[in-house]
Amino acid sequence: MSGTPSGRTPTLPAPPAFPPIDGRFVVDGTRPLPGAGGGLPSFVAEDRTGRLAGLMAVETRPDALPRAATLGTPLGDLAGVLVPLAHGPARGQEGRADWFVVCPAPPGPALWPEEAGSIAPWTEADLLRLLIVPVAAALEAMRLRGLTHRAIRPGNLFRADAAAPVVLGCAWATPPAYLQPAAFEPPYAAMCLPGGRGEGSVADDIYALGVTALALALGRMPWAALPGEEVIHRVLVYGGVAALAGEARLPGSLADLLRVMLAEDPGQRPPPDLLRTPLAAASRRIGTRPPRRAQRALSVGGIAAWDARTLAYAIARDPAAGARVLRSGLADHWLRRSVDDGSLAVRLEEPLQRRQNEAGADDAGADALLALRAVALLDPLAPLCWGGVAVWPDGLGTALAAHDAPQLPALVREEATAAFAALRGPVEEAARLRQEARARRALLERRGWAGGPARLRYALNPLLPCRSRTLSGAQVVRLADLVPALEAAVARRRPTDGAVLDAELVAFIAARQDGALESLLAPFADGMGSPRAAVMAARLLGRLQAAFATGPLPALAGVLAEAARPDLDSWRSRSRRAEKAERLAQAAAGGDLAAMVAVLDDPATRAAEAAEWQEAQAAAAAIDARIAALVAGDAARTATARALGREIAAGLGLAALAASGVAVLLG
Repeated sequence: MSGTPSGRTPTLPAPPAFPPIDGRFVVDGTRPLPGAGGGLPSFVAEDRTGRLAGLMAVETRPDALPRAATLGTPLGDLAGVLVPLAHGPARGQEGRADWFVVCPAPPGPALWPEEAGSIAPWTEADLLRLLIVPVAAALEAMRLRGLTHRAIRPGNLFRADAAAPVVLGCAWATPPAYLQPAAFEPPYAAMCLPGGRGEGSVADDIYALGVTALALALGRMPWAALPGEEVIHRVLVYGGVAALAGEARLPGSLADLLRVMLAEDPGQRPPPDLLRTPLAAASRRIGTRPPRRAQRALSVGGIAAWDARTLAYAIARDPAAGARVLRSGLADHWLRRSVDDGSLAVRLEEPLQRRQNEAGADDAGADALLALRAVALLDPLAPLCWGGVAVWPDGLGTALAAHDAPQLPALVREEATAAFAALRGPVEEAARLRQEARARRALLERRGWAGGPARLRYALNPLLPCRSRTLSGAQVVRLADLVPALEAAVARRRPTDGAVLDAELVAFIAARQDGALESLLAPFADGMGSPRAAVMAARLLGRLQAAFATGPLPALAGVLAEAARPDLDSWRSRSRRAEKAERLAQAAAGGDLAAMVAVLDDPATRAAEAAEWQEAQAAAAAIDARIAALVAGDAARTATARALGREIAAGLGLAALAASGVAVLLG
């Protein structure tokens, strides 16, 4: 049976309506655009102002966050790119609240539909004229704005018809390269966690464009059936074109162009401006020498290493096994005797000596740090590798949001980015990363709900929605949207224990606030274990209610008022308790959290009651003293009377005895 008298289900408040994104764009969740989002759901979007037509909204994932830095940069008019126009919350498919990135819809279908195993191969002329040259022009325009694309793959490239140039698809609704298959990224990016590949450089886009051209030239992807780790290992061993093309034959001029586009060193790949003249780019010489190849392989964690780069990859994949090989001297012997690279072996001596001086034989953290340093020395192109995972420092925040990997908090706790930066890059960059590492560790180690991994995750990801279960799936990214969403969630499902705040909510508020709420967050160092937990919650949420003018919050106020009732027992006066209970009920009915806090805290009345209590205590003590004095006085008078009685009795006895003696004498 329902809890309502009529037996009908009570009417719940409707979920909060979202205004148009950026005040003008509306998402139509009933009109999907299959394949237009490059692997993400996309829908028709409309411009309420009528200035733009042919728009789409790409739905983001709560863990794979949109590129906040790029979305906050005005891009202007970029030809050949589906540029982001706005982003924000809206109702998507099935009325679900989601975050969307609005951009132009593609001019036509994708070059390679996701379901297609193969396509008709492109001619070399079409590859140059319709793919490489127009994409190079778009990448050059992005480079001048300090941007990368990082989502170039056949399924995210579009064209209006077979004679039209290619347009780059949406790349802004996920972290950089998040959806990229391993083959379309250089090994130093492909080996990273998908959420931690970082912004990269335009050279990474040139590499992805080269792999795309190779796939279109073949009409198939020979590497498609291989695991990503195998693709990375093959590219490290054989080089990009040889590893990916396999036995396939390519025209000589195209093979030369792809060879430089897929060069191992990003500095050797042609810049996009040069790539606009493909023949000049194809003739570009690669000045680096091929890596020294060992006479025999060194096996580390099941991976056969033939040179320094593959040894670095093997250590990165299995750092425990790598540390054992390093500490045993096998790696040193192999580098000197089999690879004939004594200088590299000498460079590895310093981190080995440091490992021996800093920790015991079984210190896993010291081994992880040794592996990190060894990988950085063996392969100057490698990312930060820790505990079997790899990230770039600028991708650490999105990696924390996208992946539940225990190695990432440990990486922050050990300030591994500082150790990595000390071996790589300019001094200024190392100093910045060292300071950044200390600040992140401080947030991670801050005690209580306002710190820890959740606070760090939200602090590093301004577009990460709050993950509190209390919100019942509401998409809350901005602090201004939190209290209305919490009110709606509590109205739909009232917490049975009266707790409306949890660790995720407090961490979210702590990360999104500007410092003005620090004093209100301090009591949450011990979670909600305080007997005044409801008052703490009402005080914090009341400040947000006032700051963002959210209006009445009757559902939240009702739950908090009920949870705060035990706090009324701290008032000693029975009449005052009754008065406070009545005022609390009135404030809760009006949805005014600040008024509730005023009723419960009320320091002036608290002080007055304390003074009254002290006066009453003093008066009671005085009365007790007087009673004691009276009792003491009565006791003294009783003793005196008793003594006098004994004296009188004794006198009368003596008189009688004397009289008796006289009578005897006279007789």
